[in-house]
Amino acid sequence: MTRAPRPLPSFIAMDVRGRANRLRAALTEHDIEGLVVTSLTNIKWLTGFTGSNATAWIDDDSLVLYTDGRYQAQAPQELEANHLEATTVIASDPLTALGEALTCARVGVEADQLTWANQQRFAASCTAELVPTSGLILGLRAIKDAGELDRMRTAAAIADEALARTAALLEQTPTERQIALQLDHTMQALGATASAYETIVAAGPNAALPHARPTDRPIVPGDLVVIDVGALVDGYRSDMTRTFIVGEPTELQARQLEVVQRAQAAGAATVKHGVETSAVDEACRAVIGEAGWAEAFSHGTGHGVGLDIHEMPRVNRVSPDVLAAGMVVTVEPGVYFEGQGGVRWEDLLIVTGDGAECLSGSPKAPLVSAWR
Repeated sequence: MTRAPRPLPSFIAMDVRGRANRLRAALTEHDIEGLVVTSLTNIKWLTGFTGSNATAWIDDDSLVLYTDGRYQAQAPQELEANHLEATTVIASDPLTALGEALTCARVGVEADQLTWANQQRFAASCTAELVPTSGLILGLRAIKDAGELDRMRTAAAIADEALARTAALLEQTPTERQIALQLDHTMQALGATASAYETIVAAGPNAALPHARPTDRPIVPGDLVVIDVGALVDGYRSDMTRTFIVGEPTELQARQLEVVQRAQAAGAATVKHGVETSAVDEACRAVIGEAGWAEAFSHGTGHGVGLDIHEMPRVNRVSPDVLAAGMVVTVEPGVYFEGQGGVRWEDLLIVTGDGAECLSGSPKAPLVSAWR
């Protein structure tokens, strides 16, 4: 018998209405009369619209959502639910319809989101000069409001509970895929919409692949098992990684677990308002480098999380980004040895003025009890 999903608590309201004015302030700095928004995720953030086909226009005086006939009833309802002063236009081709309606001279477009083909199609439909912009909305999305943080706290708690319920199965010779499916099922049973991304369960040699996909390989005694799991709740995501050892670790495995845990703690301790994200990355790399394993840490230390699983800010050695209160970031160093296995610890953190609030509550106690 399938259990119905657990009902979620009422969330703090998000300030969707205030987002348009925040974006308008950013437009003035780019000497453009308005912005064409083509990223569906950015449209969702700006308007609350959740359909699969839309283009939005925002200028100093108006916010207009163009979508097709499938959403004739849904679009106005979602705009109204978010108390927006906005207009809906129904068109078979939203992007072209917007282009034909514009009378502006200089129009901003999302250079990071608009494909070349769509840019050419849009340019043919209007007479405005198209000005490429980068990160206007992404930068605003990086700072979460109280409602967004409320949803992410719930998503993180669901992932924690799902992992707690599933970890004991590692003793029963499951496959990687069976563990991943159990995690996905449990998160939905606990009220998640879905998994935040493709759940990673990687054991033994597969754990040396940072983004391995679950396979039918059985998990056996002596395996390091990397589990990277997150939940999706009302559009917002969580992200966490824990590493387990089935049975007693070897000397090398024990050292891997200890070094990476210290590195992760060092990076997390660096997170606070005003800190360059490259400094967080360096704090993790310093610990791993001192252990002689600098080359085994093959990826960036973290990333922002929100409506997308990877968003601003970037947390790596070359990032120019600076942490600000209200950002949500991961800190996830790892050490991977090809053919042997890997270890990664990852927490999800809300940046505060004097530090960080950790959303990942799962313990970092990696030992799965002796094989039965």
